[in-house]
Amino acid sequence: MREVPPDLRNQLVYLDGIGYGDLYLTSGERGAPESSAASAAPAPASAPAPEPPRRAAVTAPSGTAEEPAPAGASPGSPAERAAALAALAREAEGCEKCRLARGRTRVVFGTGDPDADLMFIGEGPGAEEDRQGLPFVGPAGELLDKIIQAIGLGREQVYIANVVKCRPPGNRDPQPDEAAACRPFLRRQIELVQPRVIVALGRVAAQALLGTDQPLGRMRGRWFDVQGVPTMVTYHPAALLRNRAWKRPTWEDMQAVRDRLSGSGV
Repeated sequence: MREVPPDLRNQLVYLDGIGYGDLYLTSGERGAPESSAASAAPAPASAPAPEPPRRAAVTAPSGTAEEPAPAGASPGSPAERAAALAALAREAEGCEKCRLARGRTRVVFGTGDPDADLMFIGEGPGAEEDRQGLPFVGPAGELLDKIIQAIGLGREQVYIANVVKCRPPGNRDPQPDEAAACRPFLRRQIELVQPRVIVALGRVAAQALLGTDQPLGRMRGRWFDVQGVPTMVTYHPAALLRNRAWKRPTWEDMQAVRDRLSGSGV
């Protein structure tokens, strides 16, 4: 039997940890004869891929109005954008625009590569995130790391943020006025990172980004447009910890994200 290359073996381990031991067909292979896990698993991160346009055309659903991008030019170089993100984080640390500021331990601004091609956006910090000041560092964060690794990337290669930067009490959903108060920070983060793809994690993040009250079931697995960036809606990692049945559709969504980044997606 042919030995599995180390890079591919590592990806198979990540997928197995997420719960996708036998789910490796891409969307283009549905209906085709079933292939082995080794032949259909995601390509290693080092594999060359054609460079797609930085802004692919995506059609937003009817009834979803996308706000115009904020005024002001973004700094051009990665170093300039990183410096601008750091300045924005300092501004967020002093923000008291909503009631969440009164109960926070730390502002959880965002983390990752300021020049990332892929950006994940969740709803808000939990207890562990509030203690550390970093997004997605609890059990849901560990699962998100595995999901990122399963498509051939590392956490340090993506950018991760939330709709609100302070923990809602009792981990409740952010209220509309709280999300609105934080919206300028999130819009500026997207503008500065300039990702090629955004993944909205869960209903709250998707509704806030898209300005809609549609249920997650109607948005999940579809491409939308957020500030000119193709945006995929999928389940929040915390939801996957509660319901393993949602891991399969999440993996299908992430395959579509991987394909979009590699240039092989629509």
